[in-house]
Amino acid sequence: MHEAIPSRSALRVALRRAAHQIYDPPPLVFPDPLAVPILGGERGEHGEALRKTATKLHKPHSVALRAFLVARSRYAEDTLAQAVHHGVTQYVLLGAGLDTFAHRNPHPNLRVFEVDHPATQAWKQELLTGANLPTPPRLTFVPLDLEDFERESLPQRLHVSGFDPTQPTFFAWLGVVPYLTLEAFRSTIAFIAAQPPGSGVVFDYGLPRAALPPHEQLARDSLAARVLQSGEPFQLFFTPAEVASELSPPLAAFTRIEDLGTPEINARYFPHHQQSPQPHLQLRGSSTRLLTAWL
Repeated sequence: MHEAIPSRSALRVALRRAAHQIYDPPPLVFPDPLAVPILGGERGEHGEALRKTATKLHKPHSVALRAFLVARSRYAEDTLAQAVHHGVTQYVLLGAGLDTFAHRNPHPNLRVFEVDHPATQAWKQELLTGANLPTPPRLTFVPLDLEDFERESLPQRLHVSGFDPTQPTFFAWLGVVPYLTLEAFRSTIAFIAAQPPGSGVVFDYGLPRAALPPHEQLARDSLAARVLQSGEPFQLFFTPAEVASELSPPLAAFTRIEDLGTPEINARYFPHHQQSPQPHLQLRGSSTRLLTAWL
């Protein structure tokens, strides 16, 4: 991402979360009453982009991507609720983008830390101000370039922001891993793995191109070209065995891992669409996965 330009990927994700609220029939997989307001509403700055999504509602690849993005957010918040029930008191969103959880936080004792590039955070705060959404008292913004661990230190930035390393913490790392170097991924995993027992992390990752069938390879190539043009190139992919190895000794020591592919995600969040021949909201293909790991 360019130094002074907010993340275009964050905007694309936010537009699809908002489109889910407007165009998808109930019951919604991920109800978010702030997804549209944070973008200025249907008549705001991004209203035209929201309206354009209506022309893509029934295109299979667009439907599948929207399904994955809303399922990803739902999965993260479902898993967070489990973590809070078991004693987690801090929630760190790595690459928070335009996530609105902190403004919907139903957990009275949960502190939220949003970590993202300074330009993206400044843009988000402008959008929040324009939507008359004040910063909640339990939210702390932590400006950090997650891709540059030579100049930036995640532990240090969190520490000066009031993060308590003695408390169990849950991390959400959504839409970030494919853009990282392996070194940056391992540095972050090492930090998370050093947290107290009961801590955990949820993230999504993509399979390597060679692990995909030919038609999905072409779709990946097309998407990779688009994100490259936006200045946010893909860099990092894993097979399930490879990512499990990254989360195991000697690199880390997570005690429990849940790794979900398309069949499992569809069964959990889109069961009423499984038998439909139409391109209703559900995942397709095998290129992306959701993973939770616990200490």
